[in-house]
Amino acid sequence: MSGCKRASKPLASLWRQGAKGSCPNSTLGVSFRSFTAGPARFDEANVQSSKADNSAFPDPATAVTPSEEEKLIKAGILPVGSRRRRLALQTTANIPFEQLPYQCFQEARKVLQADREEKLKQIESERARIAKLQSQDPAVSGGEVEKARRLRSMQNYLEKLKILADINDPLIKKRFEDGQGDMNRPIYRYLADKKWREYQRPLIVQRITQMNVVPDILPHLDPVADVRLAFRRHNIQPGQFVDSRVSESPARLKVQVFDKGERFVTVAVVDPDVPNLEKDSFDYRCHFLAANIPISPTSTSIPLSRLSQDSTILPWLPPFAQKGSPYHRLSVFVLEQPNGQKIETAQKAVERDGFNLRSFADKNSLKPIGAHLFRTQWDEGTAAVMARAGLEGADIELRRKRVEPLPYKKKDGARYR
Repeated sequence: MSGCKRASKPLASLWRQGAKGSCPNSTLGVSFRSFTAGPARFDEANVQSSKADNSAFPDPATAVTPSEEEKLIKAGILPVGSRRRRLALQTTANIPFEQLPYQCFQEARKVLQADREEKLKQIESERARIAKLQSQDPAVSGGEVEKARRLRSMQNYLEKLKILADINDPLIKKRFEDGQGDMNRPIYRYLADKKWREYQRPLIVQRITQMNVVPDILPHLDPVADVRLAFRRHNIQPGQFVDSRVSESPARLKVQVFDKGERFVTVAVVDPDVPNLEKDSFDYRCHFLAANIPISPTSTSIPLSRLSQDSTILPWLPPFAQKGSPYHRLSVFVLEQPNGQKIETAQKAVERDGFNLRSFADKNSLKPIGAHLFRTQWDEGTAAVMARAGLEGADIELRRKRVEPLPYKKKDGARYR
């Protein structure tokens, strides 16, 4: 018997006697164990159960802790909705959201429902007014121009009423947070536009302003559409440096507009930083140009590699920067075509080198609605990319001209001391 066991044996006997004598009718199960190097049996069971619980895969609908979310993301599964929603589902025993047993919540829903019914009555009344105005003679309405102006104003007010009818509905906000909103409905377009203007729009405006994309390429740009850019599985942030081997394949755009209806757009990718050695300045180069691309609030994907030959004016040219040149700003512009009209692409003789987006937009009455930006520079894969694309100049290294010193600095400086 070891020294620890001999020292603890009297203590154990006294503890058992005291527990039996002082609390004979006690229902507390007090267990005592002498000192040992091994774990107790119930401790072993607890450790095994905790390990089993930790090894269990979390439910995407109820995972709330960062460790559970990280485990899901590593497995390629995204958690469903917001963390607040998942916590509510975890603590309410799968009760439907609209039936949560909270009196204040249910009373608030009654108030919101009454307000929604009032807004629906206003919507029906406004629709009747619009129908009446459409059936009127333009002479009675003040002429064609005045009638069109009044109709446009009333339709805008009708869209506003549709948004106000659903803006306070908790189910609407829940579906939007879960990514299940229908972009055909005005309320979801309004919420998406509001979320985009909180961060993504100021970010892209800051990038194109800070890097002088405006006014180097276009004199003015007021983004009203969310433009996202990706190369295969690489999502590109505005202004990010992209490896030449990644950008060798055509990009994929996601253009989200927030007003109803389908329209045709033109996509242009322009590089304004092409060195011109003869003029000692920079020129433009168009790396991609396509027109007559249909988009809508529900049709947002534009894979540049899958566009038809009729839409493509200039196919994709891999972005590159010669060795020694500064980084190049590859600017992606989405321009809306007027009144849903198509551009005759077969008659467009567009030169890739020296392409001027300003004159092209003016000739075709195009309106820029969104933009994106990424940068490229010489890297270890640029030479191979240029060789595969049949581009020359990979063996040329550009160097800055040495600035000649001023005349008085060429002389001995001792005489000026």
